[in-house]
Amino acid sequence: MKKIYHLSTCNTCQRILKELEPLEGFILQDIKTNSITESQIVEMHNLAGSYEALFSKRARLYKERKLKEKTLEESDYKDLILEHYTFLKRPVILNNNQIFIGNSKKTVEAAKQNIHS
Repeated sequence: MKKIYHLSTCNTCQRILKELEPLEGFILQDIKTNSITESQIVEMHNLAGSYEALFSKRARLYKERKLKEKTLEESDYKDLILEHYTFLKRPVILNNNQIFIGNSKKTVEAAKQNIHS
């Protein structure tokens, strides 16, 4: 599968999508307008190895809900991501059986190499 989960209103996601072009054959899913399903998060988990790897601790709601002070389990990370799109670390790029999570330069460069090799 070739898919990118992103937020169309996020400048960082927009910049990364432009940097990764051309994206022939990729499905782009705006997670704000088209929510992540349980089967999609399970697929991401299978590739990433954990729900925590997919979870954004930079999310405003993470701070507002004081989640840093709580001990979160894998099921909590999964439920929070399904509850609100901001908890997904963005973008998440799936290219066949490879997953690239987040917007670090190293991750984006690895995704770019993988997509265009």
